[in-house]
Amino acid sequence: MSKKISVALLFGGRSAEHEISLISAAAIHQNLDRSKFDVRSIYITRAGLWKPVEAPLKDPAALEGGPAFSFLPWEAGGPLPGLAADIYFPVLHGPYGEDGTIQGLLEMAGVPYVGAGVTGSALGMDKAVAKAVLRDRGLPVVPSLAVAETEWRADPAAVLRRVRRSLPRPVFVKPANLGSSVGITKVSDAGALPAALALAFRYDATALVEKGIAGRELECSVLGNESPEASLAGEVIPFREFYDYNDKYIDGRTTFVIPAALPPRVMARVRALAVAAFTALAASGMARVDFFLEKGTNRLYVNELNTIPGFTEISMYPKLWAATGLPFTRLLERLIALGFERHRDRKACVERDR
Repeated sequence: MSKKISVALLFGGRSAEHEISLISAAAIHQNLDRSKFDVRSIYITRAGLWKPVEAPLKDPAALEGGPAFSFLPWEAGGPLPGLAADIYFPVLHGPYGEDGTIQGLLEMAGVPYVGAGVTGSALGMDKAVAKAVLRDRGLPVVPSLAVAETEWRADPAAVLRRVRRSLPRPVFVKPANLGSSVGITKVSDAGALPAALALAFRYDATALVEKGIAGRELECSVLGNESPEASLAGEVIPFREFYDYNDKYIDGRTTFVIPAALPPRVMARVRALAVAAFTALAASGMARVDFFLEKGTNRLYVNELNTIPGFTEISMYPKLWAATGLPFTRLLERLIALGFERHRDRKACVERDR
């Protein structure tokens, strides 16, 4: 019998998406085939301390209790044993996990890991930069403006004028580097814009102000490295005015249509754009690409790309692949294989350059 592959899940973390990371990691932990994988769990506390745990429990108190250590080897108390694995699986949504920081750490360590590399992770996390790259590649993106917190503090009146002249209301204001709909506000009245920006700046030094698109919200999952493939697209029908954090993770009253009821031509276009966005942003392994299909014009817009999409029981990434013929357990196996493949290819490139 061949040796099991040891897989270390990295979850928790310092971002505002900490709780979602725990739920995603728990679902992955549950669905990994124990006949093939020896699963290990590494919890990162809200303070950034690391600790091996038995499983990604959903009880924060149980996870936070007991000793933890700094990853930095020169600080007292670390590192502890229990971190070694054949491959690492970051399940860290948002900053300090999905933005290239953990990926850079794993690259420095020279170990295989699941998902996008440093560049793809950083591009996918920063919505303002990602939109600029996608726009440069000729992909359709929602009109938007990036506003730095320093710019807002220096001359708020000038920022308000720029937004008013450039974007019709309603607009959506969100942190440039965050996900799970944290810190997002829909602004229909110009007087509400300062408060919306203040909320976004609680989570990031840059806010993104986007034109509100009236229409349908579509999502598509992408899988692969050099030759990525797209799943069937699904549709999100929010219970509230838009698909916010409560709607996603607390109330659970959003409706999902999988696959989306789309003409074949539109479905093919969504899948092609998803792969194009994945390639343009240097992603690898996995990503979920979100779209708007504008009412009246039927124009498709690429909204954003998530390099570590949710893996909760209601998350679209695994559901879309299941609908396309790849169930959760096999999807995880494929992601791990792609992680090893990317590591081998990168290692070969490095050795050729020596």
